[in-house]
Amino acid sequence: MTSLVEPKHVPQQLCPWRHHTFPLRHGTSLHGFDPSRMTTVLASGQDIMNPKEVQEKASVFNMQLDLTGAVPSLIVAFVIVANGDRQGRKRSLVLPSMGALIADICLTVISYFDLSLSILFAVTFITGLFGSMATFLGGGFAFIADVCHDEKQKTTRIAVVDLIFGVVSGLAGLSSGYFLRGIGFTWTFVTASLLHVVNIIYIIFFLEDTVGISEFQHQAPASCKELLRETFSGVYMLFKTAPYKKRILIIVLLFTFMTYLFTMLGGSSLFTLYELDEPLCWNEVYIGYGAAAFTSVSLTSFLGVYLFSKCLKDIYIVFIGIFSYIGGMVMAAFAKTTLLMFLVRVPSLLCFMPIPVLRSMLSKVVLTGEQGAVFACIACLEVVTSTIALSVFNILYAATVAWFSGFSFLLSAGLCLIPLAVLCWLLCTSWNGEDLALLVPEEVSSIESVES
Repeated sequence: MTSLVEPKHVPQQLCPWRHHTFPLRHGTSLHGFDPSRMTTVLASGQDIMNPKEVQEKASVFNMQLDLTGAVPSLIVAFVIVANGDRQGRKRSLVLPSMGALIADICLTVISYFDLSLSILFAVTFITGLFGSMATFLGGGFAFIADVCHDEKQKTTRIAVVDLIFGVVSGLAGLSSGYFLRGIGFTWTFVTASLLHVVNIIYIIFFLEDTVGISEFQHQAPASCKELLRETFSGVYMLFKTAPYKKRILIIVLLFTFMTYLFTMLGGSSLFTLYELDEPLCWNEVYIGYGAAAFTSVSLTSFLGVYLFSKCLKDIYIVFIGIFSYIGGMVMAAFAKTTLLMFLVRVPSLLCFMPIPVLRSMLSKVVLTGEQGAVFACIACLEVVTSTIALSVFNILYAATVAWFSGFSFLLSAGLCLIPLAVLCWLLCTSWNGEDLALLVPEEVSSIESVES
């Protein structure tokens, strides 16, 4: 919910007349307009930014926030998730939850006391030290891989996690507009904080870890050098001991995952700014409806993975999902009415399929004790890719919104040609049963498990 509310909070705070027309702490409408008060503001000599200027400033501000928290969250994701193979998965779930709780508490204080948004930079950096959503998801997916003993079910179970994440995000998006209209920003952040408290209590006291920690592993390292060796040994050994073809496959799949995630996150992150801008001019309720519409996309993507995995190889499922995303972005670029903007979700119904399928493909080609290492790589790539994608597309949107606000969506669709080209190369050169059998350790896999 916080990730959906904060982008709406920033433009409100950037408006010089926000106290007159957009009260943040009261139960009045966020978009209430009082002409007499507006006349007072104009008479006072304050500079009034037009909506496009507000969108540009909000876009740049969000980009700067993303860069501030990227480095600490990247390091934490790499270290915590990779060490989960030896020290347990719960750390990668608890720390990001605590960081999110701290962030929501700070947002509550900022909103209630109407403090400067500059404080968010310090908050973002500090909470980044606790990890990010990538750390949480990386640990969660490694947790799922630990309890999934049937390789054929791994794709479906990972897709279930993405489905749950999408459904919850959709419900948060649907309710966020009503929360903002009914109780304002402050109490919305308080509600999110309480939910984080419940989550932390469940993880600490009720969730059973999937990785046993021996007495030897509880012993502290003898030196800093040994500590560093233990910290990074998981990822290092993943690539050092693997056969050459297996290393190539892992790198190619990681690159494909990164490029598609870049285009998908970059393009879809602009939806809120695009919908707030002319000619759509959506209010907070319509923004919530639009975010909730992605719930259906999560559901249909899961159904697509579930059905296609019974008759198609994983790589073909990825192809279908990428083409689905391209169709949605092209349509969004020219959507100028509310109805058409909602219909953008129709061609995008399967666009989430590549993400869980690529995760599953990577999980299938590593040993059981390497799940944390491979998901640490994925988590780090998610942090780097999401930060770069959000920064690049926010800058691009700010530069192009004045002459063609849909240009960023067309570029996002065009960039999908990169993962498509890589997958075509992989399909033509090495994606067949005989070669894949050499890439997967014999003791944990077979040709059938890789091709499922």
